[in-house]
Order: sequence, then C-alpha cells, then structure tokens
Amino acid sequence: MKDRAQLVVIGAGIVGASAAYHLAELGITDVLVLDQGPLFETGGSTSHAPGLVFQTNGSRTMCRLAQHSVELYSGLEAEGQPAWYAVGGIEVATTPERVEELKRRRGYALSYGIDGTELLTPAETAHRIPILDPAHILGSYLVPSDGIAKGIRVAAALGAKAQAKGVAFEGGVRVTGFDIRDGTVHGVRTDRGEIQCEQVLVCAGIWGPTIGRMAGVPIPLAVVQHQVVWTQPLPELAVDAGEEVVHPILRHQDLSLYFRQQGDRYALGNYRHEPILFEPDDLRPYREGEPQPSIEPFTPEHFEVAYEESIRLLPPVKDRLDETTAINGMFSFTPDMGSIVGESADVRGFWICEAVWVTHGGGMGRMAAEWIAGGEPSMDMAEADANRFYPFMTTPPYVRARGAQQYREVYDILHPLQQMSHPRELKLTPFYARHRDLGAEFFSGAGWERPQWFEANHVLTGAPWESRTGWAAQNWSPCVGAEHIATRERVAMFDITPFAKFDITGADALRFLERLSANRIDRPVGTIVYTSLLTPSGGIRCDLTITRKDEDRFRVVTGGGSGQHDRAWLLAQRRPGERVQLTVRTGSLFALGLWGPRARDVIQAVTDADVSNEAFPYMTARYLNVGEVDPVWAQRISYAGELGWELYGQIAMGQRAWDVLWEAGQEHGVVAGGGGAFDSLRLEKGYRLWGQDIHTEHDPFEAGLGFAVRMDEGEFQGREALQRKLDRGVTEKLACITLDDPAAVVMGKEPISHDGGVVSYVTSAAYGYSIGRCIVYGYLPVDLAVEGTPVEVEYFGDRLAATVAAEPLWDPKGERLRA
Repeated sequence: MKDRAQLVVIGAGIVGASAAYHLAELGITDVLVLDQGPLFETGGSTSHAPGLVFQTNGSRTMCRLAQHSVELYSGLEAEGQPAWYAVGGIEVATTPERVEELKRRRGYALSYGIDGTELLTPAETAHRIPILDPAHILGSYLVPSDGIAKGIRVAAALGAKAQAKGVAFEGGVRVTGFDIRDGTVHGVRTDRGEIQCEQVLVCAGIWGPTIGRMAGVPIPLAVVQHQVVWTQPLPELAVDAGEEVVHPILRHQDLSLYFRQQGDRYALGNYRHEPILFEPDDLRPYREGEPQPSIEPFTPEHFEVAYEESIRLLPPVKDRLDETTAINGMFSFTPDMGSIVGESADVRGFWICEAVWVTHGGGMGRMAAEWIAGGEPSMDMAEADANRFYPFMTTPPYVRARGAQQYREVYDILHPLQQMSHPRELKLTPFYARHRDLGAEFFSGAGWERPQWFEANHVLTGAPWESRTGWAAQNWSPCVGAEHIATRERVAMFDITPFAKFDITGADALRFLERLSANRIDRPVGTIVYTSLLTPSGGIRCDLTITRKDEDRFRVVTGGGSGQHDRAWLLAQRRPGERVQLTVRTGSLFALGLWGPRARDVIQAVTDADVSNEAFPYMTARYLNVGEVDPVWAQRISYAGELGWELYGQIAMGQRAWDVLWEAGQEHGVVAGGGGAFDSLRLEKGYRLWGQDIHTEHDPFEAGLGFAVRMDEGEFQGREALQRKLDRGVTEKLACITLDDPAAVVMGKEPISHDGGVVSYVTSAAYGYSIGRCIVYGYLPVDLAVEGTPVEVEYFGDRLAATVAAEPLWDPKGERLRA
C-alpha cells in the first residue's frame, strides 16, 4: 500500500468510486482510495442497494444531480455486464391526493429539464408492468429515463476507469485515525500503517459519523434499517427470465413501497414501518465469512402491512416470497434529508461526501471532485453544504429524532410550508411570550421559533384574497394579508432575531471585506452597504448587508437559514496571517424590524435621539435608546420596502424593547407581523431571497443586482469572471411576473412556459396583497424578460396565464423607504 498520496478517499462504494473517477478526469490522480471491505463489494450500502434511480425531486439540486448520475451510469459495464438499465420509472397513485401530487411532480420534471414524462391511465400503467392490477390504482407518472443502477458494477466500472488514469485502490484497510496538526490534515492512520496526505475525502456512508469523530468533525447522519425481500420465480415473468431487467421500476408511495424486476423475480422494498435505528458505533467492521456489516436480520413483524398491500397491487407475488433473501439493509438519513458535502470549516483538508444514495452518487461525486480540484463546484450546493448545520443539529438526540422522521416521511406528500413536529422550541427569541399572547402560528427555522402569522390579526374585510382553497390554503391564514396591509398602511413589528449577525473586526477587516464584496465597503462609519459576496466564477455566494461601526469593525447581517454556511465560507476566505476575526452575535442580540409609514412616529416617541430624515437618513446606522433599553444599534433599512429600522440590542432586554415599542405603537395601529407577510412584502418590492432567487449559479447582473456592483472601483473576487460575462452579454434575467387571474395563487418551483415550451421555473412566489395579484419570479431569456411578455405558469397541470411586469411593483422610486 502507498504511504503517500495527495488525497485519500475513504470508502470505495459508488460515491467514493465516482469521486475518484471525476478527480482523475480533472487531472488529480495522486489519489488513494481505501475501504475496509474487498473491492468493490465492500459491505457498505452500495453492496445491497436496490439501485432504483428516480430522478424527479422537488429540489432542483437533487434533480439535476440525479440527471448527472444517469448520464454517467449509462453505458458503464463491469466484467461484460451492464451497470445501468434505462427501463423507466413509474409512480402510482391510489388516492386522489396522490393523483394531484403526481401532477405537481411532473411539474418539477418540466421545470428542471427531465424530458418525456407522462401521466398514465391505470390501463397504460398495467401495459408497462403486466403483473400490476390496474383496478387498484387511479393513475401513474412515468419518467422514461429513470432506471436501475447496479451499484457494485457502477463502482467497479468507475474504479477501473480511475485506476487506468493512475488512481490507486486498496481494499481490506481499516482507518483508525488521522494526523491533524494546526487544524489541518497531514495524514491518515490505518491498521496497515500511516499514509501522509494533504487532503481526505470521506465517502464512508453509514460509517461516516465514526470516521468524522476521529477527526473531531461531526457528520450528522442517522443509520436506519430498511427492508427488502425478493420473490421466488414467478410464472408470469417466465418470458422475461432471460433478461436481467425489463419492467420499469415502480413506486407505490401511498403505502411507502417500491418494486423492481430482475429476470423472473420481483424485489419488494418497504418503508412502511416505524424507523429501526442503528447506532453508528455499533456497526461491525467487515470480516471475511461474516454477513455484510450493513445488513441486519430481517424483522418480519415490520413487513406485514407491506406484504398485504403488495399482493393487492401485484397479485402474482402472493405466497411467493423467498424468505432466504429478506434483509434489513442499512443506509443514511440526515436531519434535513440533504447530503453532506464539502470541506470542514474546522479541519482544513478534511472533505466530506456523505449521505448520498445511488440515485445521486454519480452527480455528488462529480461535485465533490470539482470542489476539491477547482475551489468551487459547477452547481450551487448550499442545501448539501457540510457546514450548514448549527451545533445543536449535530447532537445525537437531534440526529436520531430528525433522521427517524425523515424516514417516516420519505414517500409522504409534503407541503412546501409543512413544519416539523419535533424537536421544537430549541431556540426562543425574547419576544416568544408576547408572540404566544398574540396567537402566533410558529414555523421553525434554524431551530428558532418564528411567527408565520398572528391570530390576533384575524379581522376579515371582505377582500378577495381572504379565501383560499386546496394546496395554497394549507399552512396559510388570511392574517398574512392583514399583516401585509397593516405594514403598508400603518406600522408593524417583525421579529428578525433569527437573522445571522456577525461582527468582523481586526486591522485587515476592511481589506478582507473589500476583497470579497462586489460593492464598495470603504465608506464612512455608520453607512450600510448592501452587497453580494461572489465566488471566483462570479456566482452569488452570500447576499447580505455590511454596516461600518468603526474604522476596523463591521456588522454583517444575513439570513438565518444561510447563516451557518455563510460563517464557514467567510472564515475559509481568510488568508494566512490576515488579521481578521469573526464573532457570531446571532444568539446574543435581539433584532426587531419596525416598518411602515408610521414607524418614525413610534420610535421617536421612545428615544431621545433625533430620527428625522435629515438626522437619520436611509442606509445609515447609529446607536440610540428605546426607552430604558440602551444601547440599541439602529439600522435604517427595510426588507419590507417601507420606512423603518432594524433594531439590535442585548437579548436579555429584548422583551422590554418589544413592550416599549408596542405601547408606543398603539395609537398608530401597530400590529405584529409574521413570516408570511414578510415574504409577500419583499416580493412586491422585488427583494431577492438567497437560496431561491439568487445563488452561486447566477451572477448579480442576471439577478438584477448590478446596481450593487462596483466594476470600476477596484478588484474584488469574481470581478474578472463578471467582466467576461458582460463582454459576452447577459443571456437571461430574473424577471418579475404576475398572474393574470387575481384569485390565482402558486407556491414556487412551477414550470414557466412561452409559446408552448418551458423556458424557466418559479424561484419565488407569493400573493401581493397590495397589488392584488400573485407575484412570481423566474429567470427568463433576455428577449422574454420584457414588460408585457405573456407567459404561462403550470400549476398542478393547469396552465395559468401570466405577464412579465416591470419591477419593483411597489414604490418603484423608493420614495417610501426614504421618506
């Protein structure tokens, strides 16, 4: 075995083999891939994975990664046998709700470029899967390009290609630890000696948490058992006995089941049981002659419901199970169902590509390789970012609870605003008691309990938007519209404590921020700057405000959902010797948004400071008092698009600040505003949301944020890439679109069509209560991103007429903000 390599990959399953192959394709071949088991049937999840590749996903990232995987797997062979069978995939519906869900899923496919999908009748479904009883279903959804990946063959084929370019593979090697000095990887310790290296990539699957702990890096995934059993040979499939795979893969999500054919037998996979968790520390190492360590004995008591439903859907399998094939196979579930990919923020050179299933193994391996080789992947990977988890999310109780719930919900119909039921009340803002008194409906974000609306505002006026039906009516209340209107007409108080807040200080703080920011940061103390932080290729990596508090002290405010990986990314940008410190202030400061045309009246009544327009202009900040609460850092800025301030103070005095402002606001009609109104207000004003409207795959000029880019004022990261893009010409733009029907509402991610062809998808959607229309945003070709262009938004199969509009729809000159 080599004792030196540039990079050591831990795990030779489908993910490790994919990463090694892509690294070699990118010219990095001084790579050693290790696995405790024999190559390539190593005993991990790949070795028993059923290999079903269903590409359709509500996540654009996961959908596209599955498409990359299909492209990679197609044509692969191992020992003369195909590794991929493009037999298509079918999802059946047995309830009216699932019929509607399949329409929505086909919308995802249209949005994200999966071609040839169809909604089938029961008879058309049975024609493709002859042993299926069409009387048991209401219809189905077909993706012709789905199929089966033979995991071991894929790993072997990719491994062979990597080896041909110089990558080394070693089986029968157990990792025992790491050589980590000064926060950086220097080597890997194994039971066969130490290997010096500069980088490690962990692709160990269910062993990931154990490997991560050796380096002091949490890898929060739960190991869950999942049942699979094969039938005996079925006479009905005798004609297919000579073919390895002919039938489309099949999912029956109403009962959490899947099926796949091989020759004259069928496999039945079952999620329809309470999660059976397995502690990572109890996993057996691979030992010759023993059962695979990722397989546990079959538990028949968990299979009873699955069997009864299976024989209804596929009658020939009755009394034909081969119990000798039944297993409980183990695989990974994370707290948010996303994969875990990227470099650790705490140990440099320690890379992770974990919680990746066969469906995404090819694509995720490619992203990890691109990230390692080039410093950034070609796709936005925020939802898989290894550094997205807050510390509480990596604790064993949280990981177990969330992993179990993700298992329960794996095939459920999930509303985009559906909230997790537990664990809750992990983080409470100082206003929580007041919010409960006002009848808050709490949503959870980054562990914080955040009001979405307040029942205290449930006063119906007869407005047409006060009534909704169907999907859009779930997790919504007319209180959202009432709070929106109150903010526009009077004044509202919004709890923005969950916003991520950092203080960046040090002698090199200004130079550091100037290098990363597309906008100019070197401005007078007390100035607020809105800016994007860019990747080297010009993509938007962070979207935030930076306020200069002193010559070498800056307050950075960004979204709560992106705060943890924004912190990790900022820390990773520091150069050796750079005198820059980052202090997280999120949990120590309350934050209140006081917004609306009467906001000045309210705050002036409780402070000794002069908050007139002349003394306190828009986009400036200063300290003041709010009654006895002193000091309060006030920033005159508003995500609602109205006159107002963001107020920051010591969290221990937050409730007092709320009470003082609430009392002063009574004569001005103050209301408490929730997240629903927050989102609709920002869309009327055309404000972008990072992770939806903007991310690393789009640059500021495409996103309509060119006003915050200083192309002619010095160098910054991504500038050269932006200039090249400008020289070529922008080809698409983020466009504001309104639905023509004032009563129509969509939720986001729907396909946008023009002249009968899909041209984009909805990045954000909300009803604009002030303008009386549903607003959607989406990237359109520049020739379509013109006011008045007719388009259609497909919602559950219905095409809704819409029109491109000039933006912003509300206060286009910004006069209310600057009032």
